[in-house]
Amino acid sequence: MKLKTAFLFAVLVGAASAVMAQSVQLRGGVNLANVSVTNSGRIDKAKELTSFQVCLVGDIPLGTKLFSFQPGILFTGKGTKTQFGDPASNQYYRATTNPYYIEIPANFVINSPMGSKGGFFVGAGPYVAMGIAGKNKVEGKSLGVAFSSEKNIRFSNDDPTTTNYEEGAGFGIMRRFDYGLNGIVGVESKPLVLSVGYGYGLAKLQSGTNSSANDANKHRVLSLTLGVKL
Repeated sequence: MKLKTAFLFAVLVGAASAVMAQSVQLRGGVNLANVSVTNSGRIDKAKELTSFQVCLVGDIPLGTKLFSFQPGILFTGKGTKTQFGDPASNQYYRATTNPYYIEIPANFVINSPMGSKGGFFVGAGPYVAMGIAGKNKVEGKSLGVAFSSEKNIRFSNDDPTTTNYEEGAGFGIMRRFDYGLNGIVGVESKPLVLSVGYGYGLAKLQSGTNSSANDANKHRVLSLTLGVKL
């Protein structure tokens, strides 16, 4: 509960920082979400899941126009899918996990102006996120008989600062808190911002610290967003 309160405080700080920044951007776009399958971070392209994000991002110059700090607050979808067979066949199976997070990125950006109306930028930084909703869906056919189910994702109450104990752990439960690294590159004109980002999760998704099963599973999100400067 203390960590949830701390995260809520961080959300308020992130939102306030974005709003009070010299300029504010409202961005939205498509997420190509996935989950790593090896300890080296490799993903299975076939498991890519399409989702979305909406975010408010501030831009705070760091003494010069070339460098800036961009805090923000996002509502973002992550997850993965598994599919066997073809929907038209008698044997077919598809499962999707699509959790939604409130995420706070803190990117440090290098700007390269291109004339007076726009420029190019590249940046990176950490992020923290808290799962708030999501669905696990299953559909398919067995010997031609269709089946389907849909359930809300169950999140644990794990405090990631406690390394020897996981609160609220259990089979089929996803860890509520996620954290990792961001990379972003894009171009901007006076009213618009087009960017491509990548979120590299560092937190194990499955709950249960006493089990090494699925330790490799971490969020990976490639995003394409279009924004407008407010």
